[in-house]
Amino acid sequence: METVKEILLVYGRIITILPLLLIVTLFMGKRSIGEMPVFDFLIILTLGAVVGADIADPRIEHLHTAAAIWAIALLQRLTSKIMIKNKLLGRLITFEPTIVIKNGTFIVGNLKRIRYSIDNILQMLREKDIFNVSDVEMAFVEANGNLTVYKKPNKTEVTVEDLGIQKSRGGFSYPVIVDGKMYTSVLYQLNLTENWLKNQLKKKGIKRIDEIFFASVNDNHELHFSLDNDTTKVEPEVLH
Repeated sequence: METVKEILLVYGRIITILPLLLIVTLFMGKRSIGEMPVFDFLIILTLGAVVGADIADPRIEHLHTAAAIWAIALLQRLTSKIMIKNKLLGRLITFEPTIVIKNGTFIVGNLKRIRYSIDNILQMLREKDIFNVSDVEMAFVEANGNLTVYKKPNKTEVTVEDLGIQKSRGGFSYPVIVDGKMYTSVLYQLNLTENWLKNQLKKKGIKRIDEIFFASVNDNHELHFSLDNDTTKVEPEVLH
């Protein structure tokens, strides 16, 4: 009988706490999880922990849980208002947008600073139907971790079929060097050799493979690369 009573108590807590949680979430602002900056994400995690503890442990006072939920919601709402008025505090609590590609070249220092790998960025570019880094004028990682891309002006959205133009191959590029390591298997699949790649790099003034952070070759055997020691300073900075 005692067990049945505890189960019913848990059910009652679920029925009462979830509507409250919904109201509080709407009170804090309707944003999807993927659009949340770090501070808001931590708030959601904290709410989940509080609600989970309340449901799992009947010894916790239900009223205290409700008070804690409202306190967390008010803290988030207050912090959001302060962040809007105080840009400095906003930058301290959330991350600034970080430029990771400029003029088709990876900003290596920024990638390392935010701990993003080349694979992360390449995947995010592919998800935006961008298969060649050289097509990107500017790309930066937002505070919520999403990638925003601005293509070069000559990369329009008009299809070649609309214009009646026969499109040549070469739009897809294949990584051949990643962080100083050469992928010879990719070169062979493109009917290229290590000597060809080294000669191409020499023409660009690059003598050693370990100087390259990222290099790719497209179907037309056009080489594009970013240097590992590129200290290009991005100006102006992108702020909130």
